[in-house]
Amino acid sequence: MDPAAPAAPAAPAAPAAPAAPDSPLADTVLARLTELYAPAADPARAEDAAAYMKHIAPFLGIPTPRRRALSKAVLAGTERPDERDCTAIALRCWGLPEREYQYFAVDYLRRYVASCSSGFLPVLHHLVTTTPWWDTVDLLAAHVAGPLVSADPALARAMDRWIDDENLWAARTALLHQLRYKDATDTDRLFGYCLRRADHPDFFIRKAIGWALREYAKTDPTAVRDFVEGARDHLSPLSVREALKNL
Repeated sequence: MDPAAPAAPAAPAAPAAPAAPDSPLADTVLARLTELYAPAADPARAEDAAAYMKHIAPFLGIPTPRRRALSKAVLAGTERPDERDCTAIALRCWGLPEREYQYFAVDYLRRYVASCSSGFLPVLHHLVTTTPWWDTVDLLAAHVAGPLVSADPALARAMDRWIDDENLWAARTALLHQLRYKDATDTDRLFGYCLRRADHPDFFIRKAIGWALREYAKTDPTAVRDFVEGARDHLSPLSVREALKNL
């Protein structure tokens, strides 16, 4: 999560969006969501928010506390979703232009990620590679990709593919998916991923390498320090600086 990031880089064209399945719950949620969010728009705040986020998307301009209060009203009395509902809500929110709808989807998936199986991964790939920026990708990496892989360790092989994805946001997701794992971190994968993308020229990958290492250093500072010292000739100065910031 980096508000000081450079302008949005050009990304390879994403594959066609998966089709949103039928879901009466999604019908209810989207109707309420657009009914409550749209009147709360503030054009002046919207312009400021869009500029702050490098114009990655238009905004409604709803402050976060107000948006969360509205989201609570949207979900009042709704049932727990299954994977089909989560897929429909996420894809339909991603199909709306304003960024706050995508924030709603991210919050919803964080809340109900346990309702999703390994079958949700193609949808997640679409979300992190469509209108991608750190504000959605980083939360999806740590709070959706991470729990999905933790629940089904076989999905780690998918992360092994994502780390080499030509779309840097998929690779960033692979780098960051273990952010909350602490003692459960697969250090071979963490360090291996860092080395595999160490020569990547983009700020967002280099920063993610450092962030992933810095976070794991809270659990095992010696391992991170030893890795960085051994890999210093391969890692970018930004990655090294971020990794060792708290050591």
